[in-house]
Amino acid sequence: MMLDEELALLRGHRSNISRYQRLLKTELTEFERRFIERRVSEERSAIEKLAVSAFPLTFQAPSRAMGNATTRLTASRHG
Repeated sequence: MMLDEELALLRGHRSNISRYQRLLKTELTEFERRFIERRVSEERSAIEKLAVSAFPLTFQAPSRAMGNATTRLTASRHG
C-alpha cells in the first residue's frame, strides 16, 4: 500500500474516533454506549496495526553499545 493511502486510512480512523468520542458525551442508552466504546477500541486497534505495518521501525541499540553503556554506568556508581 502506498504511504499516502496509509496516511489517509490513519486520518479516517482518527476522525472516526473523534466522532465516537463526541457521541459518548451525549445521552445514550447503555447498549449504545457499549457499542460506541467497542467501536472506539476497534478503531484504535486498526490504527495500531496500520501504524506498525506502515512504519516498521525498531529501536534496538546494538548489544555491544548496550554492554559498554552498562559497564560505564556500573563503574560510575561504584566510583
